[in-house]
Amino acid sequence: MRYEGTVYRPPSEADSLLIQATIGCPHNNCTFCGMYRNTKFRIRSVADIKEDLLMARDYHGNKVRSIFFADGNTILMKTDLLLDILYYAREMFPYLKRMTVYGSAKFMKLKTLNEFRLLRVAGLTRIHSGMESGDDEVLRRIKKGFSAAEMIEEGLKVREAGIELSEYILLGIGGRERTQEHAFESARVLNAFTPDFVRLRTYVPWKGTPLYEDYLQGRFQLLSPYEALRETRLLIANLEGPFKLLSDHVSNFAPINGNIPNDKPEMLETIDRLLAVPENNFRQVDSRYL
Repeated sequence: MRYEGTVYRPPSEADSLLIQATIGCPHNNCTFCGMYRNTKFRIRSVADIKEDLLMARDYHGNKVRSIFFADGNTILMKTDLLLDILYYAREMFPYLKRMTVYGSAKFMKLKTLNEFRLLRVAGLTRIHSGMESGDDEVLRRIKKGFSAAEMIEEGLKVREAGIELSEYILLGIGGRERTQEHAFESARVLNAFTPDFVRLRTYVPWKGTPLYEDYLQGRFQLLSPYEALRETRLLIANLEGPFKLLSDHVSNFAPINGNIPNDKPEMLETIDRLLAVPENNFRQVDSRYL
């Protein structure tokens, strides 16, 4: 395989074969994200992608069970091209159980329900989508490129097509000013289309991004550990599901994993216990990047 730059993938794809179908991110405007900030977006040719798949088969054999097609928003690829590489991957790896991509609502809306159904038949199993927040004001400030209503519409479309949806919520991204709106609205939007997975991340300032500069200049206030836990509690208390909630990231303060709504009481109890721990026992929320 031939990789360009840093290849990012969700933690749940740790055991997946990583194949770059795109380089960088076509949006690349989120104020908090530095993943592809210095990378010019382009779509790799189908011939190059197929060559990488063939190289992977020669190296790993045909027993690969899952593939993640990086980089950011690979769902943007024209449907016929994406279908071509999905079918080719299945030809190379007959034991495949899962093929996944990144895709935000901004680019999911470029595909019809029928196109998503075709992709599902071809083997696209799951889309990892960074919703970040359900609060339109927060979405506007961080320049996500879509609204809460668009997220609901696209989420329902993907779910109807039979493709799994893994949504990412960024705790603290509303700052202190909009922590309640961020929690309430995120819960409302998630309840409206019920993705298969909701994965929590805690916002950590990333050097070189616009939001990092806002933080340094005092225009954005980070949540303290207690504040982040209270925001998490408010979010979970308002979730109805059904979906799986996962806190599978090092940035988070609360190790909460389970099913909504069945496991919600235990999750809230865990957070309440953590809120009884002295706050100075928690790491600083920005310690990894400052």
